[in-house]
This record gives sequence, structure tokens and C-alpha cells, in this order.
Amino acid sequence: MSKPESKNNFVAPTFSWRFFHPKFWLTWLLVITLYSLSWLPYKLQLAMGRGIGRLLMSAMKKRKRIATKNIQLCFPDMPQKDVEQLVKVNFENAGIALFESGISWWWPTWRAKPICNVKGTEHIDGALKQGKGIFLLFFHILPLEMMGRVLGENGYPCVGFYRPHNNKLLEWVQYRGRCRSNRYMIGKKDVKGLLKALSNGEITVYLPDHDYGPKRSVFAPFFAVDKAATTTGTEIFASHKNAATIPTKLKRLPDNSGYEIEFLPPLSDYPSKDSLENAQQINKWVEQAVLDNMEQYMWVHRRFKTRPTDDPDSLY
Repeated sequence: MSKPESKNNFVAPTFSWRFFHPKFWLTWLLVITLYSLSWLPYKLQLAMGRGIGRLLMSAMKKRKRIATKNIQLCFPDMPQKDVEQLVKVNFENAGIALFESGISWWWPTWRAKPICNVKGTEHIDGALKQGKGIFLLFFHILPLEMMGRVLGENGYPCVGFYRPHNNKLLEWVQYRGRCRSNRYMIGKKDVKGLLKALSNGEITVYLPDHDYGPKRSVFAPFFAVDKAATTTGTEIFASHKNAATIPTKLKRLPDNSGYEIEFLPPLSDYPSKDSLENAQQINKWVEQAVLDNMEQYMWVHRRFKTRPTDDPDSLY
């Protein structure tokens, strides 16, 4: 595995004998349990995940309130009973996501490949044939761990930003799992590292749909919220001369047969010189992608936590 240069000196985690220290024993128990459960039949894992998700909804009151508020803010005309049903199903998907980590990290290719599907490959293949680096736009859905595996199993190994886990053992397990069929990951602040990957013709993955704070952000409409903090990082990478910016649609298939990434046509008119216009364009793509898969979107994130100075009151 190649190791990219990084201005923040990120180094891929490696195994350490200190992981056998008693302070990691509980983590080992969790990892071994998740690994063991990953060998259960796929549909049984989905059913167990839904049950755990309902327990999470009862236990995580704050996250339930955030998800409910996000949906109400985005869809103010949605009947309350529909909001409550969407939150319930969303938490069921969150429970499934716990099992999907084990599936993504540990399933062998013979078991994973049949449930990893892609569409629209002509859009990404055409850019790769031209020697382009691929700036692939994902968004935060709950089966996100599986999407990297889908890329790798279909011959599109990727490079992505990485936020190290505070637990060093879990970080090592997570990093190895995410790179099982992919290239490598780089520190979350390593802008130069991702630009270099694009220069080298790599497939890079970026998620522009969360609230990353006021720095390098503009306030653009997102569904019914007029001013949602939207990162301008997207336009920085998309403006790379060797980048083909390709949005996607992501989903766990409704018949429980696996996962699907649909590559959409490359953006030909992005970015412009207007950061607000660029943010609006990206948010419109995210909106359409979410509408196509509302139940699996990560509604528990405080998407609207950053407020403009002329309207500082919290929406939560």
C-alpha cells in the first residue's frame, strides 16, 4: 500500500503489541463479536440490525430529536406521523449500519462481490481512459462503509479522507478494513494529499453534504432551509486541471440483495467563479440523491449547526 505525503504528517496505523494491554480488552471483545456476527447469513444480519436500531432510537434521545428536527426543517409540510415513521426507519438503518461495518471490513471477495453493484460505469470509464483523476462525490448515507467496498470490488479502488479514531486499536481495524479492496486513505486536513492523488489519476472520494463549520463555507439553500453552511472545499478539488467531477447515487437495495453505486454524468459546468452558485449546484445534487434514498440518509447529524452572523439563533 502506497503512503501519500501529508502536510499534517498522517501515517497509516499499524499493529502494535500494546494493543494487548488490558485497556484494549473491551475493544477486542467488541471487535471479535462484530467479526463473529459478520459470518451470519446476510438477511439475518439486516433483521438483527433493524432490531438494534429500534433500541438505539429509545436510548439515543438526543440523536432522535436531531433527526426529527432535521426532517422537519427540510420538509416543513411533511405530516408529523410521516416524520415519526421516517425517523423510525432511519434508526433501523442505523442499526443495520453497525453490521455493515463487519461485512465491509471482513467479508472475503467471494461473498462480498455478488452484493456490490455499480451502474453508469461509462461515465467513470470514459474519464479514466483520458487519464483523468476522478473526484467522486458521495454523500452521507448510513450504509457508507459498504460503498468503498462496492468501488473496490468492481475495479474502482479509491483514495479518501480519513478521520483517525481515538481508540488506536479500533483505528487500526477500521483503516485495514476500509483499505481491504481500496488504495489508501489520507488525513482529513490533507488538501495537498488529495490534490496529488488527482494529479496521479486516482479515484478520490469526497463528501460535501455535512456542516463542516464556518471556515471555507458559504450559506446556501438546502431543501427548505435558506442558509445551510456548505463547504467550498468541493470547488477547490473540482477545479484541479486533471479532475473529472462525478456525482453519484448510493443505496442499499430495497430488496435486500446488496448495494448499488450509480455514477452520474461528470459535471461539465462546475465550478464557476461564484462560490455561492457552486454550493447551490452541489446542494441540488445532494437534495435529489437524498430524495431518492431518504430512509438511509444520515439525518442524525446536526446539518444546520453553523448559523450566519446575521441569524445566529440555533435551529436546534
